[in-house]
Amino acid sequence: MKKIFLAICLLITANALNAQDFKKYDRGSYVKGTDSIYYRILFPEQFDPKQKYPVLFVLHGRGESGSDNEKQLTHGAKLFLTADVRKTFPAIVVFPQCAANDYWANVNITTNDKAKRNFSFVEGGKPTKAMHALQGMVKDFLKKPFVNKQQVYVGGLSMGGMGTYELLRRQRRTFAAAFAICGGDNTNNIKKYETVPLWIFHGAKDDVVDPAYSIAISERLKMVGQEVKFTLYPNANHNSWDSAFAEPGLLPWLFSHKK
Repeated sequence: MKKIFLAICLLITANALNAQDFKKYDRGSYVKGTDSIYYRILFPEQFDPKQKYPVLFVLHGRGESGSDNEKQLTHGAKLFLTADVRKTFPAIVVFPQCAANDYWANVNITTNDKAKRNFSFVEGGKPTKAMHALQGMVKDFLKKPFVNKQQVYVGGLSMGGMGTYELLRRQRRTFAAAFAICGGDNTNNIKKYETVPLWIFHGAKDDVVDPAYSIAISERLKMVGQEVKFTLYPNANHNSWDSAFAEPGLLPWLFSHKK
């Protein structure tokens, strides 16, 4: 009983510490015309506005949508709070939040008789309201004097992985590199971002977003000879982001790229 009680105490303490640490992500919002989007932002330690820093935009999945400006920190945010990462990669990290009634990517979702989701990704098309606001926010950040325009990155998981591909094709000249976890896209859109170095992740047992989407994108990019890394976790389901964010080579690879 003592061991169980101690474990519960440690768990409560850990959660409290995590909640406190997340406060290091400042709250922000972008509002222009009909566009509005909330975000959380982590500045480097010893931040100097006279210096220029890399900036990374991280797009959350469907489950973290909303208007609380908190849930988008559920996956991945802890990684950028670790002492080693903050010391080795002094970058600005931004977690925007998609509204609950919207979607990062322009995609039609249907469910078959077996409750399996099918994603039909639009080729071209207009951006969703959330994507339009995200584009405006990214462009606004590029105007800030402390952002290094040669080191702008984007990555995301699930819906955010889909949004990553879409943001890349809509602003392909902006990003030095990107990563997409358990996402997908219409392969006809690939030609619009084939020059951007990509690291793609997926779980082989994913029963929410078929790994075939990531495999198709990876194979198409390899055919045109562009830099693409593809990691398929054989035992992972939809939560392949846990393994992806734990990859020791992810951040060194990402931040090594410059435009």
